[in-house]
Amino acid sequence: MTVVWLKTAHIASLVVWCGCLLVLPGLFAQRHGVTHDPTRFDLQRLTRFLFVTIASPAAFVAIGTGTALIFAREVFTAWFALKLLVVGGLAALHVRHGFVVLRVFEPSGSYRPLRKVVMTGLTLGLISAILWLVLEKPAVDLALLPDWLHRPGGLRIMVEDLIRRWIS
Repeated sequence: MTVVWLKTAHIASLVVWCGCLLVLPGLFAQRHGVTHDPTRFDLQRLTRFLFVTIASPAAFVAIGTGTALIFAREVFTAWFALKLLVVGGLAALHVRHGFVVLRVFEPSGSYRPLRKVVMTGLTLGLISAILWLVLEKPAVDLALLPDWLHRPGGLRIMVEDLIRRWIS
C-alpha cells in the first residue's frame, strides 16, 4: 500500500512541477516591454510566488517520492538510468528558471519571446522523453556505452582527468 501512496504523490507532484515549468516562460515573456514599476512588481510577485511556493516544493516532493520509489520497487535498470538523466535535465531547467526569476525583473531585465518558445519547447521535450521512457521501458544496449563506464571507478578516473586538464 505504501507504493500506491508514493506513486500517487509522485505523479501529482510531477504534474504540478511540470505545469509550473511550462507556465514560467510565459510569465517571463510578459516582462518584455513592461516599464511601469507597479505592473512589473505585480508580475514579479506572481512569478516568484509560483516558483518559490508552488514549483519548488512540488519538485522537492516529486524527486523525494521518486527516490523512495526507486528503493521500494527496486528499479535498477538501464532505461531507468536514462530516465534519471532526463529528470536531471528537468531539475537543471528548474534551477535555470530560478536564476531567470532573479534577473528578469530588474529594471534593465528582459526576456525575449523567442526564449519563451525555446524554453517551453525544451520543457515539453524533456517531459515527453520522461513519459516515453516510463511507458515504453525500452531495452538499452549497454555495449553502446564507452569502455570506461564498464570499469569500477571509471567515472571517477574520467572526472579526475578532466579536472587535471582544466587545472593545468
